[in-house]
Amino acid sequence: MPIFDQAILGMQFKHPEILWALFLLIIPILIHLFQLRRFTKTPFTNVAMLQKVVLESRKSNTLKKWLLLITRLLLLAAIIIAFAQPFTSANTALQEKETVVYLDDSFSMQAKNNGISLLEKAVQDFIKNIGADTEFSLFTNEKTFSNVRVSDIQNSLLSLTFSHKQLNLNEIGLKANTLFSQNQGTVKNLIVISDFQERISVANPELDSRLQVHFVPLQARELQNISIDSVFVDDALNDQSTLKVFLTGGNEDEALPISLYNDNELIAKTAAKFKSNGDGEVEFTILTNEALNGRLSIIDNSLGYDNRFYFNINSKEKIKVLAISASDSDYLNRLFRGNEFDFQKYRLNQLDYSSLGDQNVVILDAQLSIPTSLQNILRTFKNDGGTLIIVPSKNSDISSYNSLLSSLSSTQFQEKVVADVQLTSITFEHPLYRNVFEKEVTNFQYPSVKEYFKIQTSLPTALSLSGGNPFLVGDNGLYVFTVPLELENSNFINSPLIVPTFYNMAQSSLQMPQTYQTLGKSNTVDIPAEIGNDDILKVAKDGYEFIPLQQIFPHRVRVSFDQNPTEDGIYSVLQNQQVLQNISFNYPRTESQLKYLDVGSLENMNSMDSVPELFEYLEAENNITAYWKWFVILALLLALIEVLIQKIVT
Repeated sequence: MPIFDQAILGMQFKHPEILWALFLLIIPILIHLFQLRRFTKTPFTNVAMLQKVVLESRKSNTLKKWLLLITRLLLLAAIIIAFAQPFTSANTALQEKETVVYLDDSFSMQAKNNGISLLEKAVQDFIKNIGADTEFSLFTNEKTFSNVRVSDIQNSLLSLTFSHKQLNLNEIGLKANTLFSQNQGTVKNLIVISDFQERISVANPELDSRLQVHFVPLQARELQNISIDSVFVDDALNDQSTLKVFLTGGNEDEALPISLYNDNELIAKTAAKFKSNGDGEVEFTILTNEALNGRLSIIDNSLGYDNRFYFNINSKEKIKVLAISASDSDYLNRLFRGNEFDFQKYRLNQLDYSSLGDQNVVILDAQLSIPTSLQNILRTFKNDGGTLIIVPSKNSDISSYNSLLSSLSSTQFQEKVVADVQLTSITFEHPLYRNVFEKEVTNFQYPSVKEYFKIQTSLPTALSLSGGNPFLVGDNGLYVFTVPLELENSNFINSPLIVPTFYNMAQSSLQMPQTYQTLGKSNTVDIPAEIGNDDILKVAKDGYEFIPLQQIFPHRVRVSFDQNPTEDGIYSVLQNQQVLQNISFNYPRTESQLKYLDVGSLENMNSMDSVPELFEYLEAENNITAYWKWFVILALLLALIEVLIQKIVT
């Protein structure tokens, strides 16, 4: 039956049409006003005394009639109003409701109160307080349940696992809008249950103003969390290396035991001491040339996900670098003399073209021209995933260079410029320099240049000259210098900048597994393997197996990790069940520092201290207080008053 919004004296009625019956009350009033009573004249001897008695009798009857009239009018009015069913409610109580809940299941919700995690407590309170017949939608950082009742998803909620992902406020708002209907007439309640770590916030949160947003901030009593943050292997010249382990969140006056395992074998144990800022560092000595499936472990009463850390030390494959050089300089020999590289250098007339297919990096250094036959080989080499570095000569035949470059990218050398300029700009966000500098340096002693080639290219610029012309461009396996690097033309080969430049160009040719990878980030690893076009590599750990994205090159397979894996641990790359390499993955440590957002600083939202308190508030907002029973009682009371008037008033 429809409910109408009609208010009388702040009250609403379920059947307001019945109130028209109140106009019928005018009938008894009219009858009373026009009712005439005739009195019979009877002569008596003492007329004066009788007239006084009659007058008093008339006054008494008139009062009684008025009291009865008022009582009966109120009685009828009470009955009519009772049938109209009066009630009071909030403005939104009569509107249809939609409810969408965001339940934060990120790792910081592992924090405990009274021995139970924040997530477990939130789930229990939600199941207990949400109505059994209430339809709602709920989403976490990775899962979505649309238009369900609590009985439909109770088991799923109780078995929720923690996630390393965390939606921010804008993402929560956008996701919620996809779960609400397009009906503009409904009240849309968005409930956000979270511990509200600072990283949930964004610079300018923009939640839809049409939503009724309710925040339930949960916070643990213990706000200290010790985390294994990262590890670093410092290779030594002898047969031993140092494994440095960095921790955060400790107390200065406490030492924390930390254990090092190789697979499941405990190989070392020590105690970590912390500085006043909570940072700590420990060192383990490990064998340099021995493979290690490492696991570090601590015991901490707060968050559990960051109490373990996985890493791998694998036997390193040497990067094969071949230089085709017409220069007498030995700068390339000095750059690639380390154990990480297998370096060869040839004059063009001494080169065996068939050896290029086995290389990871080919450097064209100071060649006057590039023969067509070599161009064809280099195109195949680059297309097969090799890295090509081009360094021109002052007297280079740029037409032969352009013939090669035009087939590899939209790059062309233009005229040569003779001018004394300096290299003045480093693109710090370029992949070659992204992790080289701790901060953007401004007092660097930049190299000088006497001659350079102008270039037209779509490749990103890594280094620039003072006039804005590129010094080095390239990415993704193709790097081109515009400046001849002979010492008489530039002192770049004596600059500290040359080492990270050439080292990182060579390293990019072979995506070697890092000591560890971080889940949630795009990771690429080159696996030395010879497989056919129909063969695939698999990745497995403890019965969990998946097939990663992979690209086949001669002598290697490039494996990419994005959505998988989803759990931390040490994974094996398998070819026909044979282990080719081990790779370690760890959860990001972004939630390890328990820094919480001041929810009170956010606008246009309602904050509650707990889930039960929120549902009490929502229930009060939906309450409808009915008054028809009171009007029935009033009618009975008025009927009793009428009887008393009849008996008492004479």
